[in-house]
Amino acid sequence: MIGIVGYGVYVPKFRLRLEEVAATWKKQVEEMKRGLQVSQKAVPAVDEDSATLATEAGFRALQNSRVDAAKIGSIYVGSESHPYAVNPTSTIVADMLGMGHNYFAADLEFACKAGTAGVQIAMGLLSAGKISYGMAIGSDTAQSRPHDILEYTAGCGAGCFILGNKSTEVIAGIVDTSSYSSNTPDFWRRDGVRYPSHFGRFTGEPAYFAHVLAESQALMAKNKLSPKDFTYCVFHMPNGKFPKTIAKKLGFTPEQLAPSLVVEKIGNPYSASSLIGLAAVLDIAKPGDKIFFASYGSGAGSDGFIFEVTKNITKYQKHLSQKVADHISDTEQINYLTYMQQTHKLG
Repeated sequence: MIGIVGYGVYVPKFRLRLEEVAATWKKQVEEMKRGLQVSQKAVPAVDEDSATLATEAGFRALQNSRVDAAKIGSIYVGSESHPYAVNPTSTIVADMLGMGHNYFAADLEFACKAGTAGVQIAMGLLSAGKISYGMAIGSDTAQSRPHDILEYTAGCGAGCFILGNKSTEVIAGIVDTSSYSSNTPDFWRRDGVRYPSHFGRFTGEPAYFAHVLAESQALMAKNKLSPKDFTYCVFHMPNGKFPKTIAKKLGFTPEQLAPSLVVEKIGNPYSASSLIGLAAVLDIAKPGDKIFFASYGSGAGSDGFIFEVTKNITKYQKHLSQKVADHISDTEQINYLTYMQQTHKLG
């Protein structure tokens, strides 16, 4: 069975509280917190970008899995914030990780589901016998215009997953995957424009909810499964409210969702959001657990996965260098001015 053989996460330690943003623009912070259900967001250091974040997550995935970087035959980096318009992030990361030169590589863009698209591509190469291991990364330093609603939640982080098919190494097998896509322009950024635009409330029902709901229902029906057959569920987290709402619509309980909800403490790191949520679940999962997973990317689409945790997870968890909970707890609060400087919005 093809599945996850390793994973790693990186979230910068700097945090900006919603109080700082709200005070700057003279907004009512309690109203924002109730609506977004986020208390703070992760902010990159002044010398960090999506390539450095991806590299950090990749190092941790290699360290945790003990896979030789030279044996990884493909690398895909999904992001909305690639540091170069022309020059791949994937080869920068591969070189830093010591992957050699004989590998498939590509940068992916599909809003917040670009990382999970990389997982599906790696699965195809593994199925065809073209590679022994594949690496998929979602990494973003999410962009937001000052005084836009996105500024309250647009965070940063990276999640890396190494895929393989050796039964002695797979910690979570992929039972099935599928996607649901349409031309729904709820969120976009034209070439050369620094900040994204969005249709506000339109990003909810006809975009996020319509796609995640349709994909989730179709994937469960195809596999003759229902929410009660799963131990955990993971959904893309643009804010704290949306994943809770979609989980309830589908019939999942708050207890099934809770371990993946990292958004309250780190915000929405776009392509890394659902991947970091999945890593948080794998940090505590037990053999035999089934995990339902659905990402979302504006434009729009949702990738669904059904994972089944294997007995190898127990040994893997014992050797984890750092858990998601460690990234969430290791923080340093900054003010709004420092945030503006570190994200290069001020000179």
